[in-house]
Amino acid sequence: MAAHWLRRVFQQAKSLGSQLRLGVRGLVIDRRPAGDHVLLVRHTYVAGWYLPGGGVDPGETAASALARELLEEAGIELRAQPRLHGIYLNPIDSKRDHVVCYVVEEFHCRPVHPPDLEIAEARFFPIDALPADATRATRARIDEVLRGAPVSELW
Repeated sequence: MAAHWLRRVFQQAKSLGSQLRLGVRGLVIDRRPAGDHVLLVRHTYVAGWYLPGGGVDPGETAASALARELLEEAGIELRAQPRLHGIYLNPIDSKRDHVVCYVVEEFHCRPVHPPDLEIAEARFFPIDALPADATRATRARIDEVLRGAPVSELW
C-alpha cells in the first residue's frame, strides 16, 4: 500500500515538472508631470521589489489573470486592455516557466491596499528612484519599456 502511494506521489511530482508554467506581470505606469512612476510590490515571503503579478489559473486568460492579480495585490482596476510587452522564459525555477509581461497605463487605484499574508507593501516609485532591492528582472522590464533597452527573451 505504501509503495503504491509513494509511486503516485512520484508520478505527480514528475508530471508537474514537465508542465508549462505560465505567469503574468504588469508594468503599471503612472504618468505624472514630475515624471513617470511605476508600481512595485514587496512580498512577505521573498526579499525585493517586483512588478505585480502571479500565476495564470486553469481556464483563465493571461490578461484576466493580470487583472485579478493587480486587484488582489495592489487594488488596481484596469480601465483598458493592457498592452502585451513580451513573453519571457524564466529558467530560475523551471525550464518550462514563462512570464507574460503587460504594460498598463489606464487604470484606477482603489484605496491603499493593506498588508496581507502575501503582499507587505505596494507603492509607486519614480523610475529614477527605484528601491535598491528592486529585482534585476523588474529593472530590466522598466528599462525595456521606458528607456528603450533591447528586449530580452529571458526574464
